Amino acid sequence: MEKTLTVEQREELLDTLQKRFEKHMERHEGLEWELIQSKLEAAGEKLWSLHEMEQTGGEPDVVGYDEETDAYIFVDCSKQSPKGRRSVCYDRSAQEGRKKNPPKNNAMDMAAEMGIELLTEEQYRRLQELGDFDTSTSSWVQTPKDIREKGGAVFCDFRYGRVFLYHNGADSYYAARGFRGRLNV
Repeated sequence: MEKTLTVEQREELLDTLQKRFEKHMERHEGLEWELIQSKLEAAGEKLWSLHEMEQTGGEPDVVGYDEETDAYIFVDCSKQSPKGRRSVCYDRSAQEGRKKNPPKNNAMDMAAEMGIELLTEEQYRRLQELGDFDTSTSSWVQTPKDIREKGGAVFCDFRYGRVFLYHNGADSYYAARGFRGRLNV
């Protein structure tokens, strides 16, 4: 599959990202849109990934800048877990292992197809410092290898004014659980 956007899609996405950036300045104090836009315009495949994040309901926005890699950090900032990425189990192994009522997809494969990464627990907690996300949904986060080897996976949500980290069988899936992604541009 070719990972490029039409001129119209590029312009629409850049406009959407700029409006979101300007509406939520608290997420990226000290950063300038013009510099971000220059990076985006030079990053064709990453722009495609941001488009995929947007199309699945993620509402990606800039949440930081990594000086070491000279990259802007985009994260899904939708209030709830992105609608187009819910009802998925954790990974392909879990999906294939579920013989009865398997989900149509899994978080790890979807993220890879989109060119993004699932948030880590630490990144999820940092996101919650910028607002209240997943107040009625939950999101899979990167699971430590030792937990995954035992059949589990972890997810987070925000309730009662704090972030909770939970575990579940990696093959579980729920209408209110999806995943949030991250992309460095």
